[in-house]
Amino acid sequence: MSTRRRFLRDGACLALGAAGVVSWQRFPRGGSEAIAEDKPAGAEARVLELKLELPKPGAPNAVIVPAVRSGNLLFCSGHIPRDAAGKPIVGKVGKDMETAKAAEAARNVALQILGVVRHELGSLDRVVRVVKVLGMVNCTPDFTETPQVINGFSQLLIDVFGEKSGKGARSAVGMGSLPLGVAVEVEAIFEVRDGN
Repeated sequence: MSTRRRFLRDGACLALGAAGVVSWQRFPRGGSEAIAEDKPAGAEARVLELKLELPKPGAPNAVIVPAVRSGNLLFCSGHIPRDAAGKPIVGKVGKDMETAKAAEAARNVALQILGVVRHELGSLDRVVRVVKVLGMVNCTPDFTETPQVINGFSQLLIDVFGEKSGKGARSAVGMGSLPLGVAVEVEAIFEVRDGN
């Protein structure tokens, strides 16, 4: 082999080897591992990150249950906000409760419902997405900020399940009264999957 041909061959091998090193340094792991790193944390991991305490659901009522599963849908009954002692958070929004305080009460309901979902499924990671939310606000006839109140509920679901899976169809309506005089009541439907 001529000196010129040997020089070209060795140079090509050296270039390919260098390219391989650069590629390896740039992409040190296999494709599946790299994709796994970009995968968002599951709902249970986000609950830990957000330091949320999900209450355990109480015993079923004589005439209703906290949730019913039908196929791949989990229907959660209407839930109300409760303080740390378990007492209902009462108030009429627009009269003796401000919008921001009512939104906190709606967030409290989200914690209640997440506790029910975890109890029913064993893990929040089995939720595929939020399908539908109905938020009811105990308010004066002229109160028009019901969506802002129920945002307290919806935002927590987005925080836990993510932007895509945490948003569902929603209604936020005003009511003349709600059970026990509570400020809000919310019910929700989730799409779920079977566990391992």
